[in-house]
Amino acid sequence: MDNAINIVKWFASISGMAAALVVSLDLGRVATGWGFVVFVASSVAWFTGAWLTGDWALATQNGVLFAINVLGVYRYLVRKRL
Repeated sequence: MDNAINIVKWFASISGMAAALVVSLDLGRVATGWGFVVFVASSVAWFTGAWLTGDWALATQNGVLFAINVLGVYRYLVRKRL
């Protein structure tokens, strides 16, 4: 079980860093939107790892970040630009 938790946490870490890079490069709306999609996956992975280890502070943080990242997906990929 420890190996699976480490895999989830490493995925969360690497995907979060990749998403931050994509969003910070400001490559346009679509690329930024996909950066937020990767952030969503990272938040889910962090929440999962936190839940499996009983780290409720980290789980709470990533529950909130999940909602913020879903908003980013909506704003950049779903909503029509005004």
